[in-house]
Amino acid sequence: MQQQIIESTHVKPTINPKEEIRQRIDFLKAYVKRAGAKGLVLGISGGQDSSLAGKLCQLAMEELREETGDEYTFYAIRLPYGEQHDEHDAQLALEFIRPDKSFTVNIKPAVDASVEAFHRATGLELSDFHKGNTKARERMKAQYDIAATFGALVVGTDHAAEYVTGFYTKHGDGACDLTPLTGLNKRQGKALLHELGAHERVIYKVPTADLEDGRPGLPDEVALGMTYDQLDDYLEGKTIDPTIAERIETIFKRSRHKHHMPASLYDEWWQ
Repeated sequence: MQQQIIESTHVKPTINPKEEIRQRIDFLKAYVKRAGAKGLVLGISGGQDSSLAGKLCQLAMEELREETGDEYTFYAIRLPYGEQHDEHDAQLALEFIRPDKSFTVNIKPAVDASVEAFHRATGLELSDFHKGNTKARERMKAQYDIAATFGALVVGTDHAAEYVTGFYTKHGDGACDLTPLTGLNKRQGKALLHELGAHERVIYKVPTADLEDGRPGLPDEVALGMTYDQLDDYLEGKTIDPTIAERIETIFKRSRHKHHMPASLYDEWWQ
């Protein structure tokens, strides 16, 4: 099953960071032109994934402007829930990316309104975990509003480790138009950031979805019950602790529904 999962993620055992950067910038440029879009939109959290995807987007739009003489724009979107506890990291990421345009949308009023509406409708309190998913979906809604306004496409930060574990919100950060980090695991993403000259704090920041009020900054590795190094080793075809390998495969099977469009009676993948 390990080989099957590796094939589904397109992860290579070794990479050339310069070549990967070039291929992903070219992909972004080609897709934008084919779609007849005028730019790209991406939410910037301050973590490794959005910093890398954001830099690739910015470079792609700069090259398109130079090559065509047309206006192509990258829109970096800050999407805090109130005040973000690690706002400094987000600002550091923006300094690295140097986006054409930057907007901030505070999602707290919209999320709180949704939570209150849920309570009025059901008489129940939405759990902190499910409120976290509401935050992710509200962030994506805001990005699509901006993309629609400016004729742009929404970029996602899904990469191989997230794909395998389903570690994203369905119709939240999992909803987007294109994913330039597909095929990279976490350590390979770090290698691309090194090549692009990112600040060490951006590269080595502890990954966190940071969605739960009660557990702010909860590390991904704690939530997943494994380290990204273990996941990366597995995706590179290495032998790892059998218990962890079994956990990866169990999570992969459980989250397969996130890899497909809405299921129907006639789909084969779920049967």
